[in-house]
Amino acid sequence: MEACVGAHHLSRQLQALGHDARLMPAQYVKPYLRGQKNNFRDAEAIAEAVQRPRMRFVPTKSVEQLDLQAIHRVRSRLVRHRTAVINQIRALLLERGIAVRQGVRFLQAALPDILGRHSEFLSPRMVRVIAELSGDFRHLSDRLDDVTAEIETLAKADDACQRLITVPGIGPIIASAMVSAIGDGAAFGKGRDFATWLGLVPRQMSTGGCTILGRISKRGNSYLRTLFIRGARGILLRPENWPKQASVPGSKPRPDACTAMSWLWRLPTSWPVSPGACSPISVVTKPGAPPPEPRELRRRGTTGGTHRGLREGRKERAQQSAGAFEIW
Repeated sequence: MEACVGAHHLSRQLQALGHDARLMPAQYVKPYLRGQKNNFRDAEAIAEAVQRPRMRFVPTKSVEQLDLQAIHRVRSRLVRHRTAVINQIRALLLERGIAVRQGVRFLQAALPDILGRHSEFLSPRMVRVIAELSGDFRHLSDRLDDVTAEIETLAKADDACQRLITVPGIGPIIASAMVSAIGDGAAFGKGRDFATWLGLVPRQMSTGGCTILGRISKRGNSYLRTLFIRGARGILLRPENWPKQASVPGSKPRPDACTAMSWLWRLPTSWPVSPGACSPISVVTKPGAPPPEPRELRRRGTTGGTHRGLREGRKERAQQSAGAFEIW
């Protein structure tokens, strides 16, 4: 069957009757569809696609996984609605000359003071509108806290979530979302397969024997990918936690500078690191090599998407790795 709404329920029912039920992504069935779309040709395409030796199937999710996934979907909707209310409050206040800093806690701290001195800035009608929006904001925040607490409780009771929480940057939210999406991960042979499915690897546009890598592909589960990127970003923005998160139990601890360097080079982003954005980290890869001038860390190898830019980027990275340099 195609993996769609209700497919996991039907798969469990068929497996209970002794059948070998398999689910396939719809985008993998589409190439085998000939002619216009109808039920008979859909069934023919599914029957032909399932016989392919390299076809990838979707594991059937259990009832517990679907329940956990439903809670995450509700939490995601609450976050979107609360963000929309916050943006509307800030925009309405800015029209009256009141600027509120971005962030939930800053709005929570500023609203009582703004509504308390409404006669100086706002009309009575606008005070009523802001007060109603403030009530919506508090209601959504309370609901979000309740759902988050429920997810954390479920994560504490799940062994797979507890193992995932030991990874730096992963908490109850990411761990439970990962378990609800892939279960025990048996569908992936290695971690790189999971990163490819999640869309965290560079998009490949290779041809003629020349390897061309672009930005991350952004395939798969966008909600889970967003959580992973935020977790990695939280680690990179806290250098004081690098030493205790750099080593794996049972292995030799790695220097925090080298670990930070490997994380920064593997981070799929094109944002330049401007001077003064973080403390300088000196990485010496060859003793006695003179350090070049400090420079911004930029993404290399994709200048204009040309082969010349790719060759120059690879040559420059090779020259940098042969000596000592600094990241600001």
